[in-house]
Amino acid sequence: MTITAGDTLPDGQLLRVGENGPESVSTEGMMQGKVALFGLPGAFTGTCTNAHMPSFVRTADAFRDKGVGRIVCITVNDPFVAKAWSDHTGAADAGIEVLADADGSMTKALGLNFDAPPAGFFGRCKRFAALVEDGVVKTVDVEESPGACSVSAGESLLEKV
Repeated sequence: MTITAGDTLPDGQLLRVGENGPESVSTEGMMQGKVALFGLPGAFTGTCTNAHMPSFVRTADAFRDKGVGRIVCITVNDPFVAKAWSDHTGAADAGIEVLADADGSMTKALGLNFDAPPAGFFGRCKRFAALVEDGVVKTVDVEESPGACSVSAGESLLEKV
């Protein structure tokens, strides 16, 4: 079942690269204050790199001006790829946390997993954007197609903050 407005963000563990290698990040940290949360099919893929992430890099300061304390991106990749992509796209410089859902468990808990065998995508995350406040999903928009980036763009979510 896909997560909807009013639902509580599920508990889960994501990964990032720390000073000593991969480290676990609990979604419990996303339970406090306002969080802009977005997910996408994969780092270094076309729409993710050329449209989705840039839309959040462009709007990062505007989110903060509206009281959003964290901007978090979830991608079904390993943490090393997530970090390299974060650095490549300017997400790290914009203060956007790119967290790896390496086994796809968080994506499945959100009900947002999909497969697209012709593209080599298995267990990937549907493209979405959500506003979470104190652990409760206030709004969530999911793209109909993995190649689209309109309702899940940073600008679209920013209008709902």
